[in-house]
Order: sequence, then structure tokens, then C-alpha cells
Amino acid sequence: MLRVMQSRENFRQQMMARTKKFALRVYNLCSSLPNTIESKHIRNQLFRCATSVAANYRAAHRAKSDKDYLSKLKICEEESDETCFWLDMCVECRFISLKQVADLMREAEEITSIIVTSCITKRRNIEAKKSLSNS
Repeated sequence: MLRVMQSRENFRQQMMARTKKFALRVYNLCSSLPNTIESKHIRNQLFRCATSVAANYRAAHRAKSDKDYLSKLKICEEESDETCFWLDMCVECRFISLKQVADLMREAEEITSIIVTSCITKRRNIEAKKSLSNS
């Protein structure tokens, strides 16, 4: 049991560091985007959602309940997926090349997948707790 708890804590710490690093990488990308009216809108949206992933992942681990935790994780899921959208828009609008952001896009997709899996697991655990308490 102790090993499982240590493993979960290690994963949590790694994901907190990973999402923060991701937000910093997006910040650096945003700093390099052109300074036009059009790109400012996309830059602001991209920066907002990428930093929200890191902030909400951190907040999820301060949740008051399982449902609160799941709610915050769902926000992370939405924001990481939205980050994928805005990165794609940067490429489609030719603010930056696909080659320049391919690794960042892959990271956004991986973070989204990890969070989706975490949401599924948490939802199952909540349901299992409910069925045990109803027995």
C-alpha cells in the first residue's frame, strides 16, 4: 500500500512539473509570435489555456472532495485540448511552422490523453466507493 501511495505521489509530482514546463514552453512560443492584432488574440488565448492546464492540475490536488478533484481535472482536459486547437491555429494562420511546434503539439496531446485517462480512473473509483457504501 505504501509503495502504491509513493507511486501516486511521484506521478502527481511529475505531472505538476510536466504541466508547468509545458506552460513555460508555450510562454516562450507566445513571445516569438508576430505582434499583429490577429496574432495577439491567438497568443492570448493560447497562453491562457496552456497556463490554465498547469494551474488547474495543481489545484486539483488541493481539492476538497473526489468530485471537486474530478471537476478540476475536467477543466485541465478542456484547457489542454483547447491548447491543441490554438497551436493548430498558429500553424494554419502561418504565424509559425508546423515543424516549429510539432513537439509542443505532441506534448499537448499527450497531456490531454493522460488527463482523460485520469478522469476515467477517478470516475470509476468514485462509482466503486458508492457501490461499496450502498452494499
